[in-house]
Amino acid sequence: MTFEAVLASAHLLAILTLVVFLTSQAALCRVEWMSAAVVQRLARLDMIYGIAAVVLLLTGIARLIWGVKGMGGYVASPLFHIKMTLFVVAALLSFKPTFAFRRWKKTLDATGQLPAPEEVKQTRKWVMWQGHLIPVIAVIAIFWARGM
Repeated sequence: MTFEAVLASAHLLAILTLVVFLTSQAALCRVEWMSAAVVQRLARLDMIYGIAAVVLLLTGIARLIWGVKGMGGYVASPLFHIKMTLFVVAALLSFKPTFAFRRWKKTLDATGQLPAPEEVKQTRKWVMWQGHLIPVIAVIAIFWARGM
């Protein structure tokens, strides 16, 4: 029982960390706020977001394998499959901003040039798609955890 609580706590901590750092990216990735410091910060935030996503995946797998419900309790539910599909979609959506933030930082370090306003707007759209998808995953998880 204690091990299950540790797994659930680690999973929840990863979720909250992921949400905080994605929200920070959404707040900072704006044309009107773009500066050298923001480019550096976005790259750092994205790295932590990526680490949180990996920890979230690993703790989820740990709960799948060693959790109280057992693997059968998870994979038998259609909501589990919907949740996992949406997690993969969110992960795929994160690639474009990640590559953009890395490119911006590399360009800034090499030339001192900030990203073009249109690229900032496009990247923010991808971040916002993730930001709107993750709460949907959480709602599905709530219904699934209650046996729906």
